[in-house]
Amino acid sequence: MEYYKLIRKYVGTKPLILPGSVVIIVNDNKEILLQQRPEGSWGLPGGLMDLGESFEEVAYREVLEETGLTICDLKLMGVFSGEDYYCRVGNGDEFYSVTAVFLTRTASGDLTKNDESRALAYCSPLQLPKNIKPEYRGFIEPYLDEILS
Repeated sequence: MEYYKLIRKYVGTKPLILPGSVVIIVNDNKEILLQQRPEGSWGLPGGLMDLGESFEEVAYREVLEETGLTICDLKLMGVFSGEDYYCRVGNGDEFYSVTAVFLTRTASGDLTKNDESRALAYCSPLQLPKNIKPEYRGFIEPYLDEILS
């Protein structure tokens, strides 16, 4: 069972601090891989930490699960946390996310989506979809120079 689901049994919907990772995967055309979630919004591949994992291990696992790609050569770009990363989801669960943002230009394998992905697509970081979640836009925009270099 995923760690946060286990904790929810004890705290109900009260706020949790949930650590996780996302990865900016850049291809040779300087496009980034975006994932369309089941509800229709776009974001970066990634997810929440399980017990005993490092931020890097979360990145590797989540990218493989959500995209079918194996990544390496991760570069930590930043860690995002604080009041701006508070979320209350439809079922009433509340949390503050602590998100490590990594960048890689090294990915291998074939893109394959799972039940967490409606679609996967590379796009220009200068022309992000209108329905990208604000936090993902915030994970990408500070690093545009690095992405485009």
